[in-house]
Amino acid sequence: MLSFVVTGGGTGGHIYPALAIARGLKDRFQAQVFYIGGTLGLESEIVPKEGLPFRAIPLAGLKRGFSPSNVLVGWKAAAGIKRSLGYLREIRPSAVIGTGGYVCGPVVLAAALLGIPALIHEQNALPGITNRILSRFSGYVAVTFEESRKFFPARVAVKTTGLPVRKEVFMKNREKGRIDIGLPPGGLLILSFGGSQGARSINIAMLPVLEHFSGYPGMHFLHVTGPNNYKEFIAAAGSMKIPHNGNITIVSYMHDMPSALSAADLAICRAGAATLAELTAVGMPSILIPYPYAAENHQEYNARALERKGAAVVVRDSELSSDLLVSEIERLVSSPGTLEKMSCASKKLGRPGAMEDILDCVQYLLDNKRKQGKSF
Repeated sequence: MLSFVVTGGGTGGHIYPALAIARGLKDRFQAQVFYIGGTLGLESEIVPKEGLPFRAIPLAGLKRGFSPSNVLVGWKAAAGIKRSLGYLREIRPSAVIGTGGYVCGPVVLAAALLGIPALIHEQNALPGITNRILSRFSGYVAVTFEESRKFFPARVAVKTTGLPVRKEVFMKNREKGRIDIGLPPGGLLILSFGGSQGARSINIAMLPVLEHFSGYPGMHFLHVTGPNNYKEFIAAAGSMKIPHNGNITIVSYMHDMPSALSAADLAICRAGAATLAELTAVGMPSILIPYPYAAENHQEYNARALERKGAAVVVRDSELSSDLLVSEIERLVSSPGTLEKMSCASKKLGRPGAMEDILDCVQYLLDNKRKQGKSF
């Protein structure tokens, strides 16, 4: 039986694509898949629940500028490579697949030292520094955005694959999606959310927006506050006399996001790579408000990639206001064909075959390894 190692950590943006790829590897190759992550990252909680064998290495991130703590980071990285070498000798994988984050560094470098082929998957339009460095030690780089290819060395094999999207997103349609989330079939539905934990700036801006459109004929709003912000948001909505029925629906968390995405006509949200992959998979027009503190401002790069193709409107968090949102919503819904054109542009950017393309890259590594007569 073939075995693989997937690695990626720190944030959901690295972990969930790694888990999706792990499932794809198991399905296509009937392989055993191991996950190597950090001891303190979210992956240490999430991955074991998915039933994957988990191996942990201690890591820390570099501080910007001079910091004495960076000496410890360097020591931990060296220890991480040593630990990774031990894990890889134990597992004997046919290939290693990394999706970014600090943990990828030691694991991919260890794979290079042992002659194990590695694939790097980059989710964002602006590649992270870890993946840019590791691309020099990998056999293939798969990217989500065409724009990110230019950041990798010319000698590195790069393929635009997109980002794997959960199957449930493709199993819904507009009519069924509205039934499943309990909303009426007619009229426009605007879905606003700030990620799984919500976004305070989006919540603040959306309150007057909901007040403005309350009772508005032919429009329905579904706003997801995030679980930590729900009580505060509901209290503020109550003081503004925004009804929680009629054409306004406010929830703390959207458990069935695939249905909401299928049912909606316009999204207002952040610009994480996984979110954008799902928006484009269903052809969703969007008003994107990039998270301003994302590493190297990569969310704005992601958002601009959609804006350039006519699939989205970008509003910087520093420029976000209720008046601006109201103006943009009214402009988009009142102009005949505008949302339809944005939807078509979004759909063209979607890559429903992302998983198969990534697995094809893995197959290339296996075939190349076989041609060279290499074995672990």
